[in-house]
Amino acid sequence: MLPRLTDSDITVTDGFCGGGGSSVGARLAGARVRLALNHWPLAVDVHNENHPDTDHDCADISQVDPRRYPTTTIAWWSPSCTHHTNARGRRRHIDATPDLFGETLPDEAADRSRATMWDVVRFTEHHRYRTVIVENVIEAREWILWPAWLTAMTALGYRHRTVYLNSMHATAAGPGAPQSRDRLYIVFWRNADPAPDLDTWTRPTAHCTACGRTARAAQAWKTHRTHGRYRWQYTWRCPTPRCHREVHPTVRPATDILDPALPAPRIADRSRPLAPATMARIRDAHATHTTAATTPDLILPYYGNTTARPTTDPLPTVTTVDRHALLRGGPTPPPEDLGFRMLTPTEYAAAMAFPSTYRWQGTKRERVRMAGNAVTPPTARDLFHAAIEALTKS
Repeated sequence: MLPRLTDSDITVTDGFCGGGGSSVGARLAGARVRLALNHWPLAVDVHNENHPDTDHDCADISQVDPRRYPTTTIAWWSPSCTHHTNARGRRRHIDATPDLFGETLPDEAADRSRATMWDVVRFTEHHRYRTVIVENVIEAREWILWPAWLTAMTALGYRHRTVYLNSMHATAAGPGAPQSRDRLYIVFWRNADPAPDLDTWTRPTAHCTACGRTARAAQAWKTHRTHGRYRWQYTWRCPTPRCHREVHPTVRPATDILDPALPAPRIADRSRPLAPATMARIRDAHATHTTAATTPDLILPYYGNTTARPTTDPLPTVTTVDRHALLRGGPTPPPEDLGFRMLTPTEYAAAMAFPSTYRWQGTKRERVRMAGNAVTPPTARDLFHAAIEALTKS
């Protein structure tokens, strides 16, 4: 058994830190972020402004020697990549090593692959962190080298568990994010350490109308496959054995992040007409959601097959590009009478659950990219709580 630690002993390396969502989560859990690494200078500047007590290095992590940096208790890595998704209409390349920013960020950030899953192994081999947490997109589980990667971490003396969690359900230590965002998190801990109690820290509380019990919901997979997205591959169910009905955890709506003071000009009054494809989406949203009395305020996403949804639902997944618009409704207006505006960088940051006091730099597009590529702080907060509890309990 490795020695127990106190809360003041817990330090964190935030690898591929971006604008700092995982660092915010670490601080909310009571940890000290000692080191933050990233290759994009703007992201490092933003992180440094908001985390001035952290040491920063703007470097290509894949090209540096791990001995360059101090050892910390916990390391968080976020080597996510669009190559694992169906983004931009392309098929997923399951044999592509994940990188941090992928194809859609500025040239400075995306000129070549800089952040690989193998850097997690390389840094862990040297530093032997007590806990390692890796965040990635769900599709990373289909990477052809996934089994080999896990085997490498096992050979270094770690056990692990993979958590599939939507950010709107990360509510163990506070409110979740007002956004539906599915990600996987692989939590590694040293063989000689106790396992983190991940069930306590990753299961949202929900009320069961069937049996009247309010408790932490149980994750129920729809098939033998035990990885995937909320609603698609798993649901939450009442933990009472004789009940086990589907339950719906309370989530934050998109209205939590929308600025009501910002105008949404009438579509028919625009000097530059909206693109035909956009108008087609608007008409579909209008036809789907308009009742005999009114058209509600709607969020209109611009990617994939995602459809419009009321602002009383969480925001659809925030990406690295501003692809969400607000449709302002009213008493049975035709589509051309709806108000329309794109969401702002401030609203995107709020959808990621960054504090309202967080300070950002860069252009509008760069700020959206940093927010959309970040980790939602509530999810990091709860996973750090689980790790810290395991390391400090007697």
